[in-house]
Amino acid sequence: QVQLIQSGGGSVQAGDSLKLSCVATGSVYDIAWFRQAPGQERAFVAVVSYNGAKSDYADSVKGRFTISRDGASNSVYLQMNSLKPEDTADYYCAARSTLSIFDLSTKGYNYDYWGQGTQVTVSS
Repeated sequence: QVQLIQSGGGSVQAGDSLKLSCVATGSVYDIAWFRQAPGQERAFVAVVSYNGAKSDYADSVKGRFTISRDGASNSVYLQMNSLKPEDTADYYCAARSTLSIFDLSTKGYNYDYWGQGTQVTVSS
């Protein structure tokens, strides 16, 4: 069973930056980040394709967050800049176990493996 091991996160001030990491213990394909704020549903943040060639972002983070992938180590990173209080949430990485012929998915139900979650708190 593949595991996704997350690191990073923490508490920062608005305007600061944070970097989240996610390492897969086995082979996976597309990897995405989702977040869930208190009392809200889980929401898509960003996704990168299995080879790192394609990526997609939620409108709310475009221009501020960057997802990247190190294929050699099967690791994915989420660089979060210009953080806002509304970015406060638990962040989860998720990975697909199979190669999809469709576009990158923003739907959580398409992902088979999930990380343990990491908390990000942004204070104003």
